[in-house]
Amino acid sequence: MENKRQKTNDYNFMPEVMTVSEVLEATLKAMPTLPGVYKFLDAEAQVIYVGKAKNLKARVSSYFNSLAQASGKTRHLVRRIHSIEYIVTRSESDALLLENNLIKNLQPRYNINLKDDKSYPYIVVRREPFPRVYPTRRFRPEEGEYFGPYTSVGAMRATLALVKSLFKLRTCNLNLSPESISRGRYKVCLEYHIGNCAAPCVGLQSQAEYDETLRQVRQILQGRYGQLRDHLTRAMQDHAARLAFEDAQRCKEMLEKLDRFREKTAVVTREVEDADVFFMDVQGEEAVLSYLRVTEGYVVQGFSTEVKRQAGESPEDVLATMILQIRDRVGSSAPLIITNLLPEFTLPGVRLEVPGQGEKKRLLDLAERNAQAHKMSRLKQLAVTQPEEHTRRLLSTVQQDLRLHALPVRIECFDNSNFQGAHPVAAMVCFVDGKPARSEYRIFNIKTVQGPDDFATMREVILRRYGRLLEEKKALPDLVVIDGGKGQLNAALESLRTLGLEGRIQILSIAKRLEEIYYPGDELPLHLNKKSETLRLLQRLRDEAHRFGLKHYRQKHRKTLTRTSLEDIPGIGPASSQKLLRHFKSLARLRQATEEEIAQVVGWNKARGVCAFLRQPSGPSETPDSSY
Repeated sequence: MENKRQKTNDYNFMPEVMTVSEVLEATLKAMPTLPGVYKFLDAEAQVIYVGKAKNLKARVSSYFNSLAQASGKTRHLVRRIHSIEYIVTRSESDALLLENNLIKNLQPRYNINLKDDKSYPYIVVRREPFPRVYPTRRFRPEEGEYFGPYTSVGAMRATLALVKSLFKLRTCNLNLSPESISRGRYKVCLEYHIGNCAAPCVGLQSQAEYDETLRQVRQILQGRYGQLRDHLTRAMQDHAARLAFEDAQRCKEMLEKLDRFREKTAVVTREVEDADVFFMDVQGEEAVLSYLRVTEGYVVQGFSTEVKRQAGESPEDVLATMILQIRDRVGSSAPLIITNLLPEFTLPGVRLEVPGQGEKKRLLDLAERNAQAHKMSRLKQLAVTQPEEHTRRLLSTVQQDLRLHALPVRIECFDNSNFQGAHPVAAMVCFVDGKPARSEYRIFNIKTVQGPDDFATMREVILRRYGRLLEEKKALPDLVVIDGGKGQLNAALESLRTLGLEGRIQILSIAKRLEEIYYPGDELPLHLNKKSETLRLLQRLRDEAHRFGLKHYRQKHRKTLTRTSLEDIPGIGPASSQKLLRHFKSLARLRQATEEEIAQVVGWNKARGVCAFLRQPSGPSETPDSSY
């Protein structure tokens, strides 16, 4: 690897006084167009970011050229840059490996790394004489060999319990240096007497014997149960051949414990022996990465984490960095990497695949389900702990997915409800900051449309709604959503055009059958990921508009069905009509009643009107809707 380093704080070839921007500009001009790694340093000469590039000059220049469109984090990073260093490499793959090593050693503040996984527990084999094996949540590679992280504390405890039931390991924190043991500073403790420890503190177990035990412990922690099982089987047979039946029985019991523990882990496949599975779900500058480790056909480890991209970093670049960091963290040397994206780098002896079917695809689908579950869990947590941040992120995602030119803070959605053209109503629901604003809901009783005509109904509703907003000089929504296909969308667009609002209001429609998104003037629909937050929000809007409209349609229909012909009598309303029908049971009995009997129910004034109406030749006939 060829090393070339350009330090901007070396001013031998520059004027005595230069501003930071002049120094950076001079450095950028001098950078080569070769692959390599670059480092950003702050005013205290501390490395704050390490990156790789296929073309160093183009990549580093992009930070300064596209600053206006960059995220707040990237702008903050660029403001802190005081100098730049770079190292030229033979290839982009070499640059990736060098970048990973530098990130691991320097821990730059703005880099993607796993240093924030404090919530996950690990099992550590401590680096000391007669190492202890215990759980921890603090990842400090310099203190020992770490196994994990475990997404479940229960899984971690079950693994640790298996290790302790199979092997005799010390749990004390004594300094078991050779000098301390030889001086006889310690005595055996209760753990020795109950059979949990072989007492290396008093020389009853040698370092070599303890190391052999740890070798078998590591096999379990790495998920390589098959190797340990083969070892125990051979040991049991050897003991039996030598008539050492107690030792053979002990090996048999260890085998049974190992088999019972392994039965709890589902066999994934017989085709994939050892593999690392990575699935990355990218949403804007944020992504969720899910990792599964397959050993001997079993999923022995898995976790998910969030990562953020810097300006100009492709999802493949982020995934490449995370693959190296995670494999290094978990100590994996699997010869196969299964992923949904294909980074442009190579690892010696490792094959990368993007499967389309079969067992490998099922493994990738499992990783995807884990990523989605993790994302939903984080969203729910964020909505409770940081509602403003949750809202900002959600609206930004919707804006990006739907290709909107403005943030959809206020969204209005329309839906029509009718039954064979009878009792038509249209509903409008309103979401503000992604949440229902029920005080803004509106119902429209259709006035100009006869019969079932969804297009004409939509034209009337849009014309009435936004014509009134213009008349009252109220703010227009950021986005209008129409429940339906291209026909309903074009009808709504006609009304907006009539009002002079075409182009001023963002509008789209969602068709229910295939969840297709239609835009004005675009023949081909947009298909969103079925699990995306944006599609779920549109579905919530549509379903809420349908629910609200159907509720009012049913109320209107019910009111019509329960109305009796008695309400045509002057002075007789729904309440009086129901009283009469409840008392007399039917119109036939009411017609036979005397005026005095009717007056006892509704009073003399109304009774006279009822009698006069019923005695007319054209009085009401006995119909199904006139009986109680």
